[in-house]
Amino acid sequence: MNGSIKKLTDKGYGFIAQDDGGKDLFFHSNELNGVAYDQLKEGDAVSFEVTESPKGLNATNVTLV
Repeated sequence: MNGSIKKLTDKGYGFIAQDDGGKDLFFHSNELNGVAYDQLKEGDAVSFEVTESPKGLNATNVTLV
């Protein structure tokens, strides 16, 4: 799936806005692939997978496109 970085926090996590208009997805810096958290900026285009967690849907395997 594709989207863009909507919000980043200073605590190592953020949110992705999905290109298809779906609900924003939480992601943690542990789920980044090929990029460091401090290299990301709001608005960056990313691709990701969606997985279910006890707290809802999360973005995993997040990569810059």
